[in-house]
Amino acid sequence: MLSPRFSRREEIFTLLRLGWPIMVAQLAQSAISFVDTLMAARAGANDLAAIALGSSLWLPLFLALAGILLATTPLVAHLVGANREQRSRQVLQQAVWIALLLSLLGVALLRHPGPILELLQLEPRLEQTTRGYLDAISWGFPAFLLYQVVRSYSEGFGKTHPIMRIAVLGMLCNIPLNYTLIFGKLGLPALGGVGCGYASAVVMWIMLLTGVAYLLRSSRFRPLRLYQHWQPPRGAVMLTFLRLGLPIGFALLIEVSMFCVLALLLAPLGETVIAANQITISYTGMIFMVPLSIAMALTIRVGQLVGAGQTAAARHAVVTGVMITLTIALVSSSLSLLLAESIVGLYTDRETITSLAATLISIAAVFQFSDALQVSAAGALRGYKDTAVPLLMVFIAYWLIGLPVGYLLGFTQWLTPPQGAAGLWYGLLIGLSVGAVLLTTRLIRIAHRAGGAAIQKRARLKP
Repeated sequence: MLSPRFSRREEIFTLLRLGWPIMVAQLAQSAISFVDTLMAARAGANDLAAIALGSSLWLPLFLALAGILLATTPLVAHLVGANREQRSRQVLQQAVWIALLLSLLGVALLRHPGPILELLQLEPRLEQTTRGYLDAISWGFPAFLLYQVVRSYSEGFGKTHPIMRIAVLGMLCNIPLNYTLIFGKLGLPALGGVGCGYASAVVMWIMLLTGVAYLLRSSRFRPLRLYQHWQPPRGAVMLTFLRLGLPIGFALLIEVSMFCVLALLLAPLGETVIAANQITISYTGMIFMVPLSIAMALTIRVGQLVGAGQTAAARHAVVTGVMITLTIALVSSSLSLLLAESIVGLYTDRETITSLAATLISIAAVFQFSDALQVSAAGALRGYKDTAVPLLMVFIAYWLIGLPVGYLLGFTQWLTPPQGAAGLWYGLLIGLSVGAVLLTTRLIRIAHRAGGAAIQKRARLKP
């Protein structure tokens, strides 16, 4: 039997082994957006603006719909832990049906963005380019959602390295495709920002086809014969899936929309404030990838252990995962506080923007602890297949506490003199802290409940 100290070390290695490929995959997908922005900027201001506007519409939609499909991971992980891997084929097939239905919704919304674009009152040329970009990327939307099923299924088995390699492949393919379609190479017309949308669509299909090929050819999945005996949609299975997945999707939408509202509230304050806020979001988003990866690894690890009936080991994994994310937060927070101005200097050399962005990054450095705690707790709760109550907690923390308090601090004199952008970020700090407390409390309760249920089950099985 392993000593507690060695067991802790082994658990750390297990979570890191699962987590670092997820982190690379997340960064690779983020790099695709970065390359899109960089290359579109060279095509012209109109194309860059169209991609920025288009991305602010399709990315939240994708995250919400893909969040529903994230239910695949804990469902599969439980079956893997319980040595019922053959039943995971049913989960995969029903997830594919759900992804196809969600694709119809996504494509319809992307191809008919008129009501939203009319509200924005864009210049005709910019509106036309934005419509073209959204229409182009809609061709790849079904592939992206289906790939999310493939990815979540593989991760449910703990197979994260192939997903990392596929994400890196997508990033590498995106660069020449962008260059060819944006600027009109190899005899093709120069499509500008619209070409960027088509390039992204092609990358999505490349990632899907590569993922399917991996499931078909991998020695781990070949014996499961995933594509044989294909089942039609089954109401009971799909309902179970949606009960778990819908709260995940809505929770992601709540988090993404919070930052969108933040940007909208700051828009009247001028370009300096907007730029400083965008720099802070960009930086914190990149840093967030690290604890997020550990949280996703926790979903896999906890799901497999709970499925195997090893609830004590699952609690051990939870404690280890939280310790890892808090340690990461300590390092990233310290570096952010010490190097705030140097970090902003990577984005801009304008003094007014640098000063404000450095202040916002210093505030963000403090909430990295709350962010790490809430994301790891949410990841572990998904491993326990608990998503409905956490959704309510996230809504309360972000929309009923964080944003209102941020608005009061930023734009009114009710609590302090108006602090503008800093006030809104203080509100985020408060909201994330409340979310961390609520989710951690819920996690402790669910972990103890799972342990009690396991003890009762073993007692019933004794002669």
